[in-house]
Amino acid sequence: MINGGPHRGNTWLLTERAREYLADLDKSVDFTEVHLSDMGLPFCTGCSGCFRLGHKACPHNGAVQPVMDLIEQSDGVIFSVPCFQGHLPGILKNFTDHMAFMLHRPRYFTKKALIISTTGGVMARSTTKALSSTLTGWGFNRCYQLPVAAYSWNDYRPTEKDLRKTYKIAGKFYRDVGSGKMHVPKAGVLIPFNLFQALTSVKTDYPTEDNDFWPRYRGMRYAPGIPLTPGKRLLGWLIYQMGRALSKSTTVTYRK
Repeated sequence: MINGGPHRGNTWLLTERAREYLADLDKSVDFTEVHLSDMGLPFCTGCSGCFRLGHKACPHNGAVQPVMDLIEQSDGVIFSVPCFQGHLPGILKNFTDHMAFMLHRPRYFTKKALIISTTGGVMARSTTKALSSTLTGWGFNRCYQLPVAAYSWNDYRPTEKDLRKTYKIAGKFYRDVGSGKMHVPKAGVLIPFNLFQALTSVKTDYPTEDNDFWPRYRGMRYAPGIPLTPGKRLLGWLIYQMGRALSKSTTVTYRK
């Protein structure tokens, strides 16, 4: 459970209700809490070290790596995301900025997420959608969204309607995680996977960590173990061929 807000407010309250429900469904479920506000994570400096040299070159990797490892070790991840102007709180945005290299080198292909957001009025949906888009770019196989209008800034009391919605979506998340089923990725997910693979398939005078990463997927249209329909496989191949053509005239550089 990752608390992406600066305190334990309305959204965390609803997240705890979801946790209680999941614990009732399965007594064996183990929860680990991460509160980003406790990490003291400095702002991402935009040094591009994670892109050029690998994420361990990040000056703040000592803080970020343990959370990355927890995600890797988990069966599912619950994100508690308060709505800040229809988007992610700055503290969570800063965390995702540190992980932006995964848009080039995704990894969490078998992970599923439950994204919970509350808002005093409107735009909780745009908040959950924003994080869902990011997590999909990181490789997440499926993201369940739970946006709720709390109509309260400081004294939210979940209504029966809110709780029914919470239990319904949390239940779907739990059953999907427990099933071990992997879902066919959407077309938009296949574009960066095959494009980056193609762009790094040719030798360059400006190699980056991407060039060391993508050979492990050579000949694959998506990550192993994730199903593809024949149509999606063909689409991935076409995107790869387009990337190969682009690679002859495209050089990605970073300021060192």
